[in-house]
Amino acid sequence: MAEETKSVHWHPFNGRGEQLPASETLNLPPPPPWRKFNRPILPKDTERWLNLLEPVESEKNDRDRGEKFRLSEISNNEADSKNTELQKAIDLVIAGVNAALCLRRPLLVTGRPGSGKTSLAYALAYQLRLGPVLKWSITARTTLQDGLYRYDAIARLQEPDSEGKQDIGSYITLGALGTAFLPSALPRVLLIDEIDKSDINLPNDLLNLFEEGEYEIPELKRWTKKNPDKPVSVFTWDKNLHPVKLNSGIVGCHAFPIVVMTSNGERDFPPAFKRRCIRIKMPNPGINNLKSIVKSHMGDKYFDQSSDRISQLITDFLGKEKLAKDLATDQLLNVVYMLTGGAESTLDCESLKELLFKSLNDTEGL
Repeated sequence: MAEETKSVHWHPFNGRGEQLPASETLNLPPPPPWRKFNRPILPKDTERWLNLLEPVESEKNDRDRGEKFRLSEISNNEADSKNTELQKAIDLVIAGVNAALCLRRPLLVTGRPGSGKTSLAYALAYQLRLGPVLKWSITARTTLQDGLYRYDAIARLQEPDSEGKQDIGSYITLGALGTAFLPSALPRVLLIDEIDKSDINLPNDLLNLFEEGEYEIPELKRWTKKNPDKPVSVFTWDKNLHPVKLNSGIVGCHAFPIVVMTSNGERDFPPAFKRRCIRIKMPNPGINNLKSIVKSHMGDKYFDQSSDRISQLITDFLGKEKLAKDLATDQLLNVVYMLTGGAESTLDCESLKELLFKSLNDTEGL
């Protein structure tokens, strides 16, 4: 009997929260010839993935975030023109994500606050069964080295080692970025959050890594040159897993990671950087999507008990959003909690909405 052909996932992401069947693993089509990496897979990679997929209580919130993610849903109450516009935006996001997966390209995700830019990474990890998200949060002081690895030279100097045979691996810890590019059979999901806050040089520094799929650890390279055929165990960003064994100071991926970079539009990026990314813009949440968001955070029972009141608050939020253009869904959740949860307030309903629905660009304070 012929062996059953494994299905190829050209469109694995649908934005509806549907996971791959438990019996399947992600099987993307072969990468384009110019995006092939195929470094030798790490020893015990299968065992490592089994441990990665084992539920850990500390990662429950991240899993829930991915499970609850939904792209905006069409509402029957909206005008046909608005539904058409929203559906086009949703289709572009789904097409862009699947194109990035198949082309092995990073995603550059923009959109208004609360539109789901960051949650998209958790949704991909959940729906495609790819384990915990590797998150790298960016600030103005972040460098490429911060994301790749940390070498604790001081701790090594303090350890007694008269013969110079001390294993250097104990002092190297891979960062989220460095861990994502370990050679593994399946891709990891890497979230580079708020890359627009970075130093002007960071996007250009990432170009070689995104193109070549590899990076160098000079300290490890020198060690392996002096100690050939002696693998070094280094720590990774995955706190609950054993160290991985590396045979050289060059670390390169086998499967290109699923890279999700979020941007709030605080700056533009060089053309060379944008050319190497698939760029998508998250659609603004619609009525049905906001109801789903409230339900996922407050619970179905809570929503049903105050459904009429919550629906009116959502309508008020959307009306205010048309004027302010920059409200976040967090602001809606705050108002829903304050006005439907039984919390007492010295402010009346309209005053509370005016306070909590304040534009994010309002510089006049109260």
